[in-house]
Amino acid sequence: MNKLPVVAVLGLGAMGHAFAANLVKKDFTVHAWNRTRQRGEDLAAAGLKLADTPRDAVKDADVVLVMLTDAAATEAVIIGEGGIINHLKPATILVQMGTIGMASTDKLTAAVAVARSDVIFLDAPVAGTKTPAENAQITVLASGDHARAAAVEPVFGAIAKGTKWLGAAGAGSRMKLVVNAWLVAMVQGMTESIQLAEQLGFSADDFWQTIDGGPLAAPYVKNKIGMIDSGDYTPQMQLSLALKDANLALDAAGDNDMPGLSAIAELWQHAVDAGYGENDLAVVYRYLNAKK
Repeated sequence: MNKLPVVAVLGLGAMGHAFAANLVKKDFTVHAWNRTRQRGEDLAAAGLKLADTPRDAVKDADVVLVMLTDAAATEAVIIGEGGIINHLKPATILVQMGTIGMASTDKLTAAVAVARSDVIFLDAPVAGTKTPAENAQITVLASGDHARAAAVEPVFGAIAKGTKWLGAAGAGSRMKLVVNAWLVAMVQGMTESIQLAEQLGFSADDFWQTIDGGPLAAPYVKNKIGMIDSGDYTPQMQLSLALKDANLALDAAGDNDMPGLSAIAELWQHAVDAGYGENDLAVVYRYLNAKK
């Protein structure tokens, strides 16, 4: 039997915590760091080795998964003062998995190549949210030197249902922006459709039952309609983070006009400013109703 690689997980938010939990369940040796140490203490009894600093977490790792909130945090941990880049083992596979946009991804790709040509840098954000991640049902959008990164395959296999290899490092983040632009548009369209249904005398469940079983019945929509019905907006993906991703997609589009996504981002910014940002993005339904 091949020996499993030692893994470090940097960032134990909703997604990173799920990655660490699934790896521990699959008998990997897992080191982890989070700015707030308590986030990982529930996994310590199962075998997770919590570190006080990112450098301590990665010093024995063969594979390092970085899943942090934004570009600034990710750059600071990898290449910033006190970062991990010069403290990785030779030939470590360094996997950036957050949604940080094109500019930061390209910056990190270049910086890692200059600082540590032996390190295999992968750009590999994921398609999926909290519950799919907890159930290892996400998809990894991987990019980078696949041939040199064979040791990452069992790691991805433990945290995801599949991996899409998309080309050179940076392609994963580009596809993630496409996926999230579609997700944002879908959620906004769903909330407006439910509002129209209610105005015309139907419920959110009536709407779902009408499309259920047909080509328009996305399981993601069913989950969000369930949130709206229950009024429980415990976040699978925070509205504030979805807004961040929408703005990253708009930045990536450059001079190519995206009027629909631009309008949604403006609306969602108002919702975040009104205090809805820490709720699931489906809470935009509640925000729209509050505006009436």
